[in-house]
Parts: sequence; structure tokens; C-alpha cells
Amino acid sequence: MAQGFTDISIKNLKAGAARREIPDPGCAGLYLVLQPSGARSWAVRYRHAGKPKKLTLTGGLSLAAARKLAGDALLAVEQGNDPSAAKKATRAKAAAVRADTVQALIESYLKRESGKLRTGRERRQILERLVVPEIGDAPLSELKRSRLVTLFDKIEDENGVVMSDLVLAFLRKIFNWHAGRVDDFNSPIVAAMRRYDAKANQGSRVLDDDELRRVWLATEPDEKAPSPFCALARFVLLTGCRRDEARELVWSEINDKGDWRLPAARHKNKTEVVRPLSRAAQDVLRGVPVIDGGKFVFSNDGHRPISLIAPFARLMEQTGIEGVRLHDFRRSVRTWLARAGVNSDVAEMCLGHVVGSSVRQIYDRHQYHAEMADAYERLAQLIERIVNPSETVVPLRRQA
Repeated sequence: MAQGFTDISIKNLKAGAARREIPDPGCAGLYLVLQPSGARSWAVRYRHAGKPKKLTLTGGLSLAAARKLAGDALLAVEQGNDPSAAKKATRAKAAAVRADTVQALIESYLKRESGKLRTGRERRQILERLVVPEIGDAPLSELKRSRLVTLFDKIEDENGVVMSDLVLAFLRKIFNWHAGRVDDFNSPIVAAMRRYDAKANQGSRVLDDDELRRVWLATEPDEKAPSPFCALARFVLLTGCRRDEARELVWSEINDKGDWRLPAARHKNKTEVVRPLSRAAQDVLRGVPVIDGGKFVFSNDGHRPISLIAPFARLMEQTGIEGVRLHDFRRSVRTWLARAGVNSDVAEMCLGHVVGSSVRQIYDRHQYHAEMADAYERLAQLIERIVNPSETVVPLRRQA
């Protein structure tokens, strides 16, 4: 190498058994670093404040580019600066910026808090799909309210106003959480950003008898290719449970007596709920195949709950029913329980609602297991009568 380096001569160098630093004859202080693997990089060696220093240059540089960077670094040394320290400071600043982005905050929040949230998994999916690609790289210190409004507008246009406000609620929670942990952050979200009036749009839809018959017929079990969604739809109609309570149901929550013990961690009110399933609901579960090694009941592989949005849309298209959401099944069940003559308090317990004052909850320790079992059987019998109405007409007896 006495003649000096060239790009070709550097490429033709043979790696040895040990790492080597080969000085560049054409640039004092510049060294080619040759690894035993054959990898090549550059380093600049110099002295600053009486101490030997080393600056590692970016790999993959040409000889000319390496010499240019080495010259700039050595000029900085002559001016009393330490290029290695400057590089570390730049990296630290870049790392701090990355740690201060919306994406980093979301990841930190979910890491610490998602286990405490009933919908932690759903929140992660929504945030990663709708928020991170749009504003994930935005530094928190530079996040403007206008940029958030643009994000919410886009979500509303593409996913609906309800989803837009759901994302807003998630971000408000995360920003408030962050504001409580640092000294100098104020959430850019304000009340005026909300665009969906939940009270004004409170649902009132229930299935009428004909719609129930159509849904029941469309979810008839197929023994050859059982549909987990069809089974889930019937299960919700027979229990009045919440959507995710059914979707995330695991086999271990069902005991051999036919009781469904919903743990507090999965219940909206953070209390355990025991539902004595009707014979019809138990029949639905018996029709669902148990997948080896799988824990979820309504699942295609046993390891992940099924998605509900697309299958429910297909069900509504197949039945020709309009203006119904899956949550409306739950409201329909509450209506049918009343129609079946079930006591109002017991009907609310069947839906998992907290009943009575706080004093009553403290002193009334009755579990209402038998009453709820009777209510679920009445519900199943009413659904059976609606789905399969008797064709026999019994005339009223005339009084003499």
C-alpha cells in the first residue's frame, strides 16, 4: 500500500484472522478498518486536550468521501473542538427527539398501562393503524392542534365519526397521562374537538320478531363447516352479553355445570359476573369445535378471537336488515327479558349491569343464581316461540 489507497485496492484487500487498522498514506489520521469478516469501515484518530481520541465514520464510504470527512474532523480539532464529542451529542439529541415523538409516547403508555385496560389490545390496533402512520413521527413539543384536527378529519372521512371520536378519546387519555408524568407538557386536545354527540345518537333499535327469525335462520349451524361468528351471534342473543365479552370468551370460563364465570378483568364494571347459561346457550357452545391447544371459543384457530365487523356486515346484508349494530342485539335481549316476564332487577343482572344503590350492593349479598337461570330459560323459550311460531290456532272460548 506504499503507493497509496485507491477504491479498487481497498476492495481487493484480503481480510486476515484479526481486525486491522490500516493508515491511509494520502490522509494523515485516517485509517481503514478491516474486519476478519471482510467488512470495511473508516476511523479518524487524533488528540484533543492531550488525550487520544477516535472518530468512527459511517460505513460504506468511498475513499474520497472518507478523506473529506476526515479533513473536516481534523480541521475541527485544529479549531479546538472535539468531533467525536460533537457526534455523540448529535446522536443523543436525535435519540431524545425520537423518544419525544407521538409514537414513542404511545408505545410507552401501552407498555405501562395496556395490561390495566379492558380494551388494551383493541386500542393498540387502532392507534397503530390510524394514528402512528399519520403523526407518529411528530415531536410532542411541536405537535399542533391543527395537525390533530387534520388527523381526526381524515379518520372521520374514512372510518366514520364514531371512530374519529374514539381515537380522540384514546389520545386524550394518553396525553393526560403524559402530562401527569412530566413538567412541561400540556395536552393539545380540547373539548371542542369532539364531533360525535353520543347522547343525541343514543341507540334505541331492537330486533322485531321477523328480524329475529331472519337472523336465527341465517346463523343456522353448519356441521361440516361450523362458523364461529354464527355461533357467537346466537350466543349473544341467548345471553345479552357485550360484544367483546363473547368475542374473547375462553373455554376455561365455562364450568361443567354450564355456568359462565366472567372475570372482573374482562367486565366493564370490574366485577365478576356469573351467568347460568340456558340449555340453548350451552347447545350453541357444544356445537363449536374445540381446537387443540386453543383457548378461545369463537375463533378460527383457537389462539385469536374472530373479527366481527366484516362477518356482521355480511349477516346484515344476507338478512336484509338495516340500521342494526351488534350492540342492538343486547338491547333486544333486555327487551325480550321484560317481555318474558323477568323481574327488572334480575334482567339487569343478566346483562351484567350494577343494580341498586351502593348501600344495597353492600348489604344484599344474594347471588340471584337461580333467578338468573330461570330468566335465561325464559329468554330461550321466548326466542324459540318467535323463531318457530305455532301454526295451531286455538279459538277463544265464547261466554254463554
